[in-house]
Amino acid sequence: MNVSTHELLEQPAVPPQLWPLDAAVVFLNHGSFGSCPRHVLEHQEELRRRLERRPVEFFVRDLEGLLDGARAELARFLGAEADDLIFVPNATAGVNTVLRSLRFERGDELLVTDHEYNACRNALNFVAECAGAAVVEAPVPFPLKSAEDIVGAVLARVTPRTRLVLLDHVTSQTGLVFPIRRLVAELAGRGIDTLVDGAHAPGMVPLDLREVGAAYYTGNCHKWLCAPKGAAFLHVRRDRQRLIRPLSISHGANSTRSDRSLFQIEFGWTGTWDPTALLSVGESLRYVGALLPGGWPGVMQRNRALALAGRRLLCEALHISPPCPDECIGSLASVPLPDSADNQPPASPLYADPLLDQLRLDHHIEVPVIPWPAPPKRLLRISAQLYNALPQYRRLAEALGDFGLKR
Repeated sequence: MNVSTHELLEQPAVPPQLWPLDAAVVFLNHGSFGSCPRHVLEHQEELRRRLERRPVEFFVRDLEGLLDGARAELARFLGAEADDLIFVPNATAGVNTVLRSLRFERGDELLVTDHEYNACRNALNFVAECAGAAVVEAPVPFPLKSAEDIVGAVLARVTPRTRLVLLDHVTSQTGLVFPIRRLVAELAGRGIDTLVDGAHAPGMVPLDLREVGAAYYTGNCHKWLCAPKGAAFLHVRRDRQRLIRPLSISHGANSTRSDRSLFQIEFGWTGTWDPTALLSVGESLRYVGALLPGGWPGVMQRNRALALAGRRLLCEALHISPPCPDECIGSLASVPLPDSADNQPPASPLYADPLLDQLRLDHHIEVPVIPWPAPPKRLLRISAQLYNALPQYRRLAEALGDFGLKR
């Protein structure tokens, strides 16, 4: 990193007050639930007022067209066709939608890595158990020498019985950016479909769903796109759409409409809900993308540079080498910590380690300490968003020193 770039990271890229975050807390955990800018929340509130003024007009006459417009905006950002995109409340729901729609048989194998998000791994385990299929785990090393280790680990577990592979695009616990285009292509060459859990990818890394080519791809808008909570998408390749049904079967199941696909009709209405988060995605894309001169590419580049710089500070404080190459990092970065003294399984995969509470209560730092792959092993994961700056990561590094944490 050159000197000028490093100096730019010393200050937040934009005024932190643009987000409604508590100024008394050093918030280094955007990755868990995101945070929505005040402007976008105000836009959502106006939509809510419009809905409540004339609920029937909004839901019956206006909503379908509004959702079509929102899907079109999001599809342009994602490099996709709007007709191949449907809205879901979160990426976990997207994963469940695909897994619960597909039919597996006894003896089928469903492949997943040991970095998969716990909620989605549970969904995979559930459908496998119901069908008598087997879940096969591909262990991906962490620390990691190169992205080739990820590809090799996944392909080594493929067999003639592999029916589907569930892969993170960006792993939640370890913060690794998987070489997803390469993996999807390698698996497709073996006749295997991929379901990509892209919960963290939109707004963190450049994303073109046409180029990725996965049969199924789901991602969140409330994380790095900074949309309100309850906004996510599922992209289903055109040749697979007839297989996928909503988790809630509703009016569309027996629709006689012919002006759009059954895929769009069924997912367009699954029951009454608050659609204003979805209808605010376009505003979030416009607003956050205009905060830096470089637009969304500039946002991603700045956040990645800050995550890498923050990781270097932590590695120096812990006296360790970076646990993966820079090419595997986006806006999340995890570093190994010394083992916890508590070997008990956590009540929550993210929020049970005593160190987390010490950092929060004694130093006013909100950052996850993750038991991975299992207690007492654990990781510290940082996030980088436009409201963050290097002094916050120095404060975290100093706090770790106060606890005597080094390997």
